[in-house]
Amino acid sequence: MLRRGTHLLTRARERIRAAREHDPHAWPHPWSHPHPDDDAYLDDGTTDSDDDTDRPPLGSPEPGAPDLDGPLGPGGVSGPPAGSDQRRGPAERRRRPARGPGAPEEEVPLALRVAAAWSWRLIVVVAGLYMLLWAAAYVAVVVVPVIVALLLAALLQPGASALVRRGWPRALAALTMLVVGLGTVAGIVTLVVQQVTTGFGDLADQVGQGVEQVRDLLVRTFPVTRTQLENAVTQLQQTLVDNEDVLASGALTTAVTVGEVATGTLLALFTLFFFLKDGRSIWLWLVGLFPRDSRAYVDEAARRSWRTLISYVRATAAVAMVDAVGIGIGLAVLGVPLVIPLAALVFLGAFIPIIGSFLAGTVAVLVALVSKGPITALIALAVVVLVMQLEGHVLQPLLLGRAVRVHPLAVVLAIAAGLLVAGIFGALIAVPTVACANVAGTYLSRRYEGPRPPEPRRDRARPAVTAR
Repeated sequence: MLRRGTHLLTRARERIRAAREHDPHAWPHPWSHPHPDDDAYLDDGTTDSDDDTDRPPLGSPEPGAPDLDGPLGPGGVSGPPAGSDQRRGPAERRRRPARGPGAPEEEVPLALRVAAAWSWRLIVVVAGLYMLLWAAAYVAVVVVPVIVALLLAALLQPGASALVRRGWPRALAALTMLVVGLGTVAGIVTLVVQQVTTGFGDLADQVGQGVEQVRDLLVRTFPVTRTQLENAVTQLQQTLVDNEDVLASGALTTAVTVGEVATGTLLALFTLFFFLKDGRSIWLWLVGLFPRDSRAYVDEAARRSWRTLISYVRATAAVAMVDAVGIGIGLAVLGVPLVIPLAALVFLGAFIPIIGSFLAGTVAVLVALVSKGPITALIALAVVVLVMQLEGHVLQPLLLGRAVRVHPLAVVLAIAAGLLVAGIFGALIAVPTVACANVAGTYLSRRYEGPRPPEPRRDRARPAVTAR
C-alpha cells in the first residue's frame, strides 16, 4: 500500500509539472485527467472502494471523464481553446499583437482612450487661448486701437477702393476717407456737446419737479413715508461725503484713463490710415508666413471673413441709425430734454446687439422720468419697446441676417463672454468676431469639397517705405 501511494504521488507531481510547462492558462487537478498507465493501479481489485484516500475530492470529475472545457491536450492535459496560438503556425503567432504587461493600452476600453485623447487636446487649446488673451490684455493699449482701426477700415475701405478705381492714388484715397470719417465723428460729438450745454439748465429745473412727482408716486404706491425717503437721500449724500478720498482717487484714475484714450485714439487713426492704404499688402505679407500648401485656403478664408465684417458693420450702422431716429422722434414729441444726446447714445449702444439698445433706452426712460414724471416715462418706455421690436423682428433679420448667420443663442453667449473678458469693448467686438470665425471655420472645414482657390501673389506685397 505504501509503495502504491508513493507511485501515485510521483505520477501526480509529473502531471502537474507537465501541465505547468505545457499550458500556462490552466492548472489541472491531478485527478482531473489521469494518466493511462494509472488504470492498472486505480482499477486493481485490491483497491478498497470504501477507502477515501483513493477517491478524488468532492466535485472533481470522475477518472476518464471527457474534458468539458475543451478538447484534451497532449498527454491528457487540458489546453487552451481550439483555434488558439498553439494550433497556429509561428508566422501567424508573430503577426498577432502581444497582450501582456508590456502593452497596457490593449486593456483600456476604446471609449476611455478616445475621451482621453480629446481631453488633453481640449486642455491644450484652452490653455493656448488663455495665454493669447493674457498677452492681449497685457498690451491692451496697442491691441484695442488696432481692433478699432480694423472695424473702421471695414466701414471706410469700400469708399477708398472706389476712389482708387477712379484713378486716385492710394495715399490720397486713404487720407480722404480718413478725413471724412473724422469729420463725421467730430460733427456728431460737437452737436452732442452743444445740446448738452444748452439743455442742461432746463434739465436741472425739470429734474426738481420730476423728483417731486416720483416721490409722491412712491409715497402713494408703496408703504413708505416722505420722511423715510428724505432720510434715504440724506444718507446717500453723507455716504458720498465720507467716500471723498475714494472718489478723488477715482477721478485720478479717470484722468489716467483719459490719457490712455487719447494715446489710443492717435494710434487707431495712424493704423487706420495704413489699413486703408496698404491693407492688402500687409495681409499678403502675413499670409506668406503660412506653409505653402495652406496659403491659398487661408487667403480665401480671410477674404470671406473680411466681406462678412464689411456687411456686418454696414448693417449694424443702418440698424443703429433707425433706432436713434425712431427713439429720438418719440422723445422729441414727448418734450423730453437732451433729445440729440440721447439719440446719439442709442446710436452707439445699437452696435452691441440686444444689450446696447436696451441700456440706451433705459437711460432715455430715466431722463423722461426725472424731467417729465412717471406718465411721460411710461410713454417713452412704450416708444423704446416698439423701436426695439421693430429692430428685432424686421431690421436685424432683413439686414443682419444676410450678413451674419449666427444663432441668437450664440450671439447672447458671445456678448456675455465678451463682457466678462474685456468689458464693454469685449461686448462690442464679440458678435463680429464670432461671425468671422464662423465663416472662416466653415470654409476651412470644407475646403476640399470645391475647387482650389487662386494662390495669393506675394509679389504685390511691396513695403510702403523702402531704403535705398
